[in-house]
Amino acid sequence: MPDRRLVIFDVDGTLVDSRAHLWATFQAMFEGIGHPLPPQERVISLTGLSLEKIIPILLPEADAETQTTALALYRGAYREGRLRLGDAVTSPFYAGAREVLERLRSDPGTALALATGKSRRGIDGLIEAHGLEGMFDSIQCADDHPSKPDPSMILAALAETGVAPARAAMVGDTSFDMEMARAASVRGVGVCWGFHPVERLAADAILRHFDELPNVIDQLIGPNL
Repeated sequence: MPDRRLVIFDVDGTLVDSRAHLWATFQAMFEGIGHPLPPQERVISLTGLSLEKIIPILLPEADAETQTTALALYRGAYREGRLRLGDAVTSPFYAGAREVLERLRSDPGTALALATGKSRRGIDGLIEAHGLEGMFDSIQCADDHPSKPDPSMILAALAETGVAPARAAMVGDTSFDMEMARAASVRGVGVCWGFHPVERLAADAILRHFDELPNVIDQLIGPNL
């Protein structure tokens, strides 16, 4: 029987559609510091990196105090939106995502993990809002690791679940996810509905719909027999 396998998921842009909430949060941040608003696609394309890495990219000429203020404004606006609307509203599942998670979870030979640029508080709130307690064998977030595309999150998930890289795949929507996968020597599965265009991903496989994932995982890292 093949060794246990691991499917690792990014969150924003892969499992949940948080684009509107993220954009509203960045708008509040830029307005709060009196900075012109960059194009939406420029801002959203950075999703997946840690916030501490995003702010200097968006505000390269700002001094340290302004960048610190921007970081605090972002976190406050993001939290206010979550508290006012709830994570299930600000970050709804993409079509088919929950069903595929449950299908994979039902296989005792498949472990599931998250590798996200969200904070621990943010990912815990999302899991609670969607009733995903117990769904994931490993949860890696920005609080505990360097920003993507550093492979630290994937390496930690592999260590925590005891799965070999050859039996693991990373599912994500950005080039940061795919670069992280390659750096950790796992397969990369891109999705076509996220924050980066498909041609930018350089993935081992591309999903057009979530229900394709189980078969793609079987093909890339082998089935459980």
